[in-house]
Amino acid sequence: MTTNTHDIVTWFRSAAPYIKSQRGNIFVIYFSGEVIADGNKLSGLIADFALLHSLGVKLVLVHGARPQVEQRLEAKGISVQYAEGLCVTDEATLALVKETVAATRLDIEVRLSMEQANAPVASVTGGHNPRIRVASGNFITGRPIGVRGGVDFGYTGEVRRIDATGIRTLLDGGHIVLISPLGFSPAGEIFNLSAPDVATSIAASLPAAKLLLLDGERLSTRPQDRMPYRMPGQITLSEARTLLAEYRESEQTQGFYRHLERAVRVCQSGVPRVHLIDHRIDGALLLEIYTRDGVGVMVCSDAYDTMREAVIDDIAGIIKLISPLEEQGILVRRSREKLESEIHRFLVMERDGAIIACAAAYPCAVARPDADGQDFDTAPSMVELACLAVHQDYRNVECGNALLAAIEKDARAKGATHLFVLTTHTEHWFMEHGFSRATLNDLPRTRRRMYNESRNAKVLVKGL
Repeated sequence: MTTNTHDIVTWFRSAAPYIKSQRGNIFVIYFSGEVIADGNKLSGLIADFALLHSLGVKLVLVHGARPQVEQRLEAKGISVQYAEGLCVTDEATLALVKETVAATRLDIEVRLSMEQANAPVASVTGGHNPRIRVASGNFITGRPIGVRGGVDFGYTGEVRRIDATGIRTLLDGGHIVLISPLGFSPAGEIFNLSAPDVATSIAASLPAAKLLLLDGERLSTRPQDRMPYRMPGQITLSEARTLLAEYRESEQTQGFYRHLERAVRVCQSGVPRVHLIDHRIDGALLLEIYTRDGVGVMVCSDAYDTMREAVIDDIAGIIKLISPLEEQGILVRRSREKLESEIHRFLVMERDGAIIACAAAYPCAVARPDADGQDFDTAPSMVELACLAVHQDYRNVECGNALLAAIEKDARAKGATHLFVLTTHTEHWFMEHGFSRATLNDLPRTRRRMYNESRNAKVLVKGL
């Protein structure tokens, strides 16, 4: 097996749980006009839409058209006016917006229809050579923005209402729903809407399992694209709010943080996860959905990494995590039976159902002299930290620090005065976290008796 083939097999195995868990979920995907203008990237993205559909994901696609509209207006000699990041739409502009948006939507429908020839022989929804059915319609009721800051926005509008029932009916019937950034009023007016705001409103109204925002420079997290720093791959809702407060006024990051504002808003409405993705990364959509860490920035309404007490069902995951370290002699070997009997001692960190870190804590009694000078064991005042392991892909994301802090907090709450560890490979890491070198004589008597001379582990102690 070649290295490339092995990589494909490894990726497919790791993606399988995501493929299964996402089947039947509703994804709302916004892709900007810049994405559409990039012909090569658009072809790959359309193919990815078709693949997601064949895997059973229910898709609502919301397309932008800003550069296309600007190009059409320029060709007609009409100057584009913007205020507060929105296009000011008079009658002449609206006529060209309608033509351009309609042409863009039809081009996307044609491309999706062409993907039918490349579709799998059978999809998860059943049938052979399944036809990709695309549906559009008047699902968006709009209203005018009106006059703001002295500027009359004309036919520029905002979302008033979403026909969520109509969209869900089409999705349940196996359609891909394609939405253009136009809204209709009961009086028969048409309004020019912000496409990402349309996607945000749809995701909140359905509600969707995910909102994915694909854009170019406005969603780049690369240092060379002038971001203030490299964004982490996953941030919580509270962290996103903090970022907004810190950088709201930054012109350098204005585009990115407009999208981040939308992510916060839709998470608050009940959508579990919002993904901000730079479309210029090849295969970005699939990598974001079907790999554990993705390639964009994910805002989640709940904690993505979950720390909790271990249960019996975690045994297999713990074994998979610690076995390589046991083979290298970094950790003491533990049988499955031993893990089962001591599982209540363990904390684990979980990401998307996979155990990515663990640690165990063992309270130890300390011997003290009684009135006759004899040693006796009192209530535990020292706790042993053991089996601290972090998956190799996550050793730079503070997992070890978080587990250590949690065990220290629990030990302190239970009256322990010291934490100790026996280590053969990671002495410096523990010393960097407040541990000091000690000797066997500093350990509780019961633990000294269990010391394995052949391992010759270093003894480190930390006061609580």
